[in-house]
Amino acid sequence: MVKYIILLIICINFLNANIYEKNCISCHKDIPVSIDKYFYRYLLKYSSEEDVKKAMFSYMKNPTKETTVMPEAFILRFKLKEPTRLSDKELKKAIDIYWEKYKVFGKLK
Repeated sequence: MVKYIILLIICINFLNANIYEKNCISCHKDIPVSIDKYFYRYLLKYSSEEDVKKAMFSYMKNPTKETTVMPEAFILRFKLKEPTRLSDKELKKAIDIYWEKYKVFGKLK
């Protein structure tokens, strides 16, 4: 009985895993540029929450040199990312989590 309870707890934790942590951080942790730097580049280029999220979504679905916010030297060193395998719904949720984590609006004093 205890084994089933432990297995159930593990399954629940797996199903409730933060999609951002599981799918974004797991890959970006291996790159020497911290993940918040991408956010600030998007924010500088696109400004609004809606435009940033649209640009991120579009880029992650179809990464190109024309749509990246990273400098050419970065792309030459690390290459363009592969298109995401997340569903549209999952990708939007991950981007929402990313936005909430790094947004500066309301945090500056």
